Amino acid sequence: MSSDFKNSEDELHDTRARIRKSSHTRPLLRRASTSGDPAPAANRYTPNLRSGVPTSAVDYQTIKAELQERLLKDIGDKSLLGADEAQVSAAVEQFVEDVLSREDLPLNTAERNRLRSELTEETLGLGPLAPLMADPAVSDILVNGPEKIYVERFGRLEATNVRFRDDDHIQRVVERIARWIGRRIDLASPMLDARLPDGSRVNATLPPISIDGPTISIRRFGTRRLHAQDLERLGSASMEIMNLLAACVLGRRNILVSGGTGAGKSTLLGAIAEAIPNEQRIITIEDIAELILDQEHVVRLETRPPNNEGMGRVTARDLLINSLRMRPDRIIVGEVRGGEALDMLQALNTGHDGGMSTIHANSPRDALSRLETMVLMAGVELPSQAIREQIVSALDIIVHVRRFEDGVRRIESVSELVGLEGRTPLLQEIFTFKRVGKKGRSVVGTFEATGIVPRFHQELIARGIDIPMDIFRKHN
Repeated sequence: MSSDFKNSEDELHDTRARIRKSSHTRPLLRRASTSGDPAPAANRYTPNLRSGVPTSAVDYQTIKAELQERLLKDIGDKSLLGADEAQVSAAVEQFVEDVLSREDLPLNTAERNRLRSELTEETLGLGPLAPLMADPAVSDILVNGPEKIYVERFGRLEATNVRFRDDDHIQRVVERIARWIGRRIDLASPMLDARLPDGSRVNATLPPISIDGPTISIRRFGTRRLHAQDLERLGSASMEIMNLLAACVLGRRNILVSGGTGAGKSTLLGAIAEAIPNEQRIITIEDIAELILDQEHVVRLETRPPNNEGMGRVTARDLLINSLRMRPDRIIVGEVRGGEALDMLQALNTGHDGGMSTIHANSPRDALSRLETMVLMAGVELPSQAIREQIVSALDIIVHVRRFEDGVRRIESVSELVGLEGRTPLLQEIFTFKRVGKKGRSVVGTFEATGIVPRFHQELIARGIDIPMDIFRKHN
């Protein structure tokens, strides 16, 4: 998700440097803390394996995760981002040997052998793409053919000098990825959609469905998510907007984030969710786990495709129904795209308020139409009027995000859903991004209030959440 909401290359590098120097970011909206709250995630002890740590302080997965991060950095430091597979393989093997021989890792012999195997396999499993996976600036990797490999950096697509030998080479890498994550891809099942161990999302296709040969599409997600203040600093939102959204979260308003593919919905959802109190139990439901949350009490659920025999499928609707039995304080549906829309609306209307989700849509009003269509996909015969009444009752805020032509993901509007007028849902826009022109490739504009005060403003104040009226004042 950190691949979203990029402004410019120089600005992003400056931002990353500031983030690295700071152990945490201050909250935009302050609230009273309880004495029993655990320390924030940013202040918790992180082991430094170079200096050695007590066995009780770390486990195998902690060690592996830190070494994987160091390994990718080592590949980048050695200028191997454009190197061939053989050079990267040699660098990986040398790194693993040096770590196991020189560092006092609290691992037994079996764990050391496992670490050697998994670090090597997980870094080299992508073949020629390994150097691209090591580049933190790369957000998407797109393989269209042996000599047609593209990446997205800072919101811009560009060709690379990475090459596969032929279509068979691409197919072997695809099959290796599938085996690596315990999945299958072949002529009988020529599509793969899964999550890599580092959290990246991979989609692959084989002939005959991809006519010109095998394809690979990888959407990368950083290990450190962007916070609300980062979005404001990168020009993706204003502090007034993020303050309002944080207040809505604290006031248990239900929020729907809409936008197109790659618009930054999941990144914004993660930034909004940071306002959820640490003591609350959060259940997340996703097709491919992408959300990175800092809270202590998070249960992540992920859908599962059917096995080779067509059995064992677990849908988002199954997980949503099950989550209601898990005593959730908050339910976050990473993306609503089918019949689970009905169950989500029913949950939000029956006491499970403070929920959040995203939806693919071109505008806030389009989001409502799509949500209505998805409810019908649940197979329950409901009149259109009843569905719209459910939607209006369940949702409070729709935040629409858009990726502009300069590559920057911005919040385009924040709207309140206030009711029905006849059969038409009523939306009133609270904030909007006003575009005024272009400067070179960059879109120039400002985030502005429309002058409308949301109807739930007084309710937030009654809950002790103070939102200054000034943020809603329209500036001429």
